[in-house]
Amino acid sequence: MTPPVFTISLDFELLWGIFDKVGNNVNKEYFLKTRKVIPQLLELFAQNEIQVTWATVGMLFAENEEEWHHYSPLHKPSYRNKNYSAYEWKKQHGLEPDLHFAPDLIKRILETPGQEIGSHTFAHFYTLIRGQSPDQFRMDLQAAQKIAGEKFGIQLKSLVFPRNHLNHQYLAICGEEGFDQVRGNPKNWFWQETQHGSLLKRLSRTADCFVPMGSQTSYPWEEVEKEGESEPWMMPASRLLRPYYGSNNLINTLRLNRIFQEMTHSAKHGQIYHLWWHPHNFGHYPEDSMRELSKILQHFHKLKSRYGMLSLSMKELGTLKTVHSQQTEIIPSQKTEIISVK
Repeated sequence: MTPPVFTISLDFELLWGIFDKVGNNVNKEYFLKTRKVIPQLLELFAQNEIQVTWATVGMLFAENEEEWHHYSPLHKPSYRNKNYSAYEWKKQHGLEPDLHFAPDLIKRILETPGQEIGSHTFAHFYTLIRGQSPDQFRMDLQAAQKIAGEKFGIQLKSLVFPRNHLNHQYLAICGEEGFDQVRGNPKNWFWQETQHGSLLKRLSRTADCFVPMGSQTSYPWEEVEKEGESEPWMMPASRLLRPYYGSNNLINTLRLNRIFQEMTHSAKHGQIYHLWWHPHNFGHYPEDSMRELSKILQHFHKLKSRYGMLSLSMKELGTLKTVHSQQTEIIPSQKTEIISVK
């Protein structure tokens, strides 16, 4: 049997994650709180020896507008609806350091043990929106790799598609541009084709945070797979940690209990449980959100002690999966043997 795994991936965006939704109505205080909570997150992860993948929008690596221009790709996404373009948004609204750049926070992440900087594309690129092209997506990924390499000396290995717009036709491009693993969507029907946000899908996704609306969200190691030999490992998400619901203790308790139950099921059955959220989700109620996360990590430690559950970033999970797949190819009779992990 393979060990149970707890994986966390964060979509690190600041304003780049919601620019097309807010227009002129930017709540700057919300993002200032987000910037303050990130060092607290890092401290909590370090104290609990939790590995995390920070899927970071490439534009956040820039120090200022001049650097932003320097690293932006020549061919930008040609969405039919220009409101989806970060570049068009900038033309109308300009750039502000606290909302659009975060090299200081990226440095803090890299200095914290167990943390991986991944990619959320360079410009929060929507791969399922009409008008953009595969070549534009490739240039976007190249820009993300270039700014990460030249500024911080790292190669990005894990990718999260913005808005969970998972375009299977683009996976080969991801592999060719250096990405070894990609976060996939949960396999339930209401997480498929997320660009078509029907009311029923949204309601089902929300309800599923409290009561089961689909199949079990954790999954066996066999479901970390490649669609093609040169493509990245696909690592489905299990659960979105939704924001803290104000003073509604019942809703908050139901949310956490759902996660605890799913984590326990994963640990008992040697499966993978992949939790994700956005750091800015902690912006409205930072103290309460951090308290909830501490409870989740405490539950992980109980499962680690009882079932040997591991905390692995997407990169480390991909490395372990690669080792396992190579062993099973060479020695088919050892497919069910435990991989020793130090």
